[in-house]
Amino acid sequence: MGTSAGRTWIDPDRMEVRRVGIGALPVVNAVLGRLGFDELVSSHLPEPDARHRIEPARALGVLVRNLCVGRLPLYGLGAWAGGYTPALLGLSGGQARSLNDDKVGRALDVLFLADRASLLVELSLRVIRRYGIDVSELHNDSTSITLYGAYRAATGKARAGVRPPVPERGFSKDHRGDLLQLVEILTTSADGAVPMAHRLADGSTEDSTTHIDTWNQLVVIVGGVSFTYVADCKLATRDNMDHIAGRGGRFLTILPRTRKEDQAGRAWIAAGAAAWEEIVRNPGKRKDDPPEIYWAAEAPSPSAEGYRIVWIRSSRKRDQDAGRRAERVERARAALADLAAKLSSPRCQMKSASAVEDAATSIVAEAGAAAWVRAEVADTVEVIHRQQGRGRPGKDTRYRRIEAHRFSLSVSVDAAAVAFDAASDGCFPFVTNEALSAAELLRIYKAQPRLERRHATFKGVIEAAPLTLKSDSRLDALGFCLYVALLVHALVERELRVAMAAQAIPNLPLYYEDRACATPSAARVFEVLEPLAATAVFHAGTLLSVTAPALDPLQRQLLGLLGVPIAAYRRVTDAVGRP
Repeated sequence: MGTSAGRTWIDPDRMEVRRVGIGALPVVNAVLGRLGFDELVSSHLPEPDARHRIEPARALGVLVRNLCVGRLPLYGLGAWAGGYTPALLGLSGGQARSLNDDKVGRALDVLFLADRASLLVELSLRVIRRYGIDVSELHNDSTSITLYGAYRAATGKARAGVRPPVPERGFSKDHRGDLLQLVEILTTSADGAVPMAHRLADGSTEDSTTHIDTWNQLVVIVGGVSFTYVADCKLATRDNMDHIAGRGGRFLTILPRTRKEDQAGRAWIAAGAAAWEEIVRNPGKRKDDPPEIYWAAEAPSPSAEGYRIVWIRSSRKRDQDAGRRAERVERARAALADLAAKLSSPRCQMKSASAVEDAATSIVAEAGAAAWVRAEVADTVEVIHRQQGRGRPGKDTRYRRIEAHRFSLSVSVDAAAVAFDAASDGCFPFVTNEALSAAELLRIYKAQPRLERRHATFKGVIEAAPLTLKSDSRLDALGFCLYVALLVHALVERELRVAMAAQAIPNLPLYYEDRACATPSAARVFEVLEPLAATAVFHAGTLLSVTAPALDPLQRQLLGLLGVPIAAYRRVTDAVGRP
């Protein structure tokens, strides 16, 4: 751009139009700002070195925002940040240009050495207070986070008194026993399935050993024991239950199938002694589906530790259990029929009854039908006398006795075993120290699967697995950042669904082709907002104009429900081109 005879002229060859991303970052910033996240992290980190162009807290803030809306490897973080208005990331233009994986890695090192336990407690307290989260019911579960690499240097050696979790092989819930893993332990509220506590543990950590430390941590966060702690059957150990109950806490879990009380309870049910009472009746999921009914019966005796046992029966689970058993029996019978056909062939390679029995037992076990299917092996011996030597037989001819074994199978189904198991189809036992009704216990426990969906978001949407960082300490620190991203997702979903309920909005046209969505996910909301960007026009590096993004009706509605002013997308344009 230049001037001539009082006129301004523009050189078209020096014109540049840039797309400056905004996307869902104003929504993410609204959540982080409400929590005071950036200031909170900064207060828990040491004073930054004045030589650092980007303070560790700012670098961590950029990382968390990236994890929320579109995870990239650390080496791609600078390029990602360069596509957005720096102010949205809490950076200046110069800082955005200098962001790289080394700076973020060093920030993770600083975070690892910080008092993250206190940081997590303070963050959870802010979530509870500023979002009004009901913490009377807290649900806990763990999942495995797979790792790529050998991690030979990851020995769990403490740094400045802080010990990182050790990548090890353990029970892989992703069925990747070939990979090292860490165990992620997560607790959420029943209210919106909002994360309340988190930590990474050694890859070989057994779930039953984690509950006491988790419960103690929750007592600090909640400020007392006035909550029901809900977890899967790994909670049902004497140490865990006695620890919680002995300190005035309350728990609810499932009694494992391996416990004697479970076996005794199923025998009690099979004998017809259970006085079932209907407690819940829900309509079927589809128009023609039968209703889903739940019944309950108090067990005649408590657990070995003295805690109450309540048996629940589900009509849907009953049908599923019966169908699963029938499918396993049929699969075993079909495979045994194939084995019988092979045995009748003259080319059969099995030479002993024990080999046939082992093969049949393996087939039944692989089908999961060992409790009901029986296979018996019959060994028929055919004796053949064969002449020794050549020529016509005579009075002095000798014969060799040859025994030929022919094996056959007889397959049967143990009707008594089937009837015994069928009596307790759809049944599962709660063990608890709560004095609530069976219907209330069921209501509480039915929120547990929502925690599983948080694990799915953590590993699938935020892409916490697989991890590829080489440093065990950086892995641990990154785990905290991933947790914060999950927290943002959960709070966005809760706020949106609460607002929909308050305004009597049954669904939103969030799916493709404007199909209705009754339970919006944060991932889909971010996807809808991601295309929003400002358009900046430059001439020879000088900013001429900025055009704010045009929001469509759905985007406007989402922002309104989330309480994010549309003006936030206009204000961002004011920061474009600032140094």
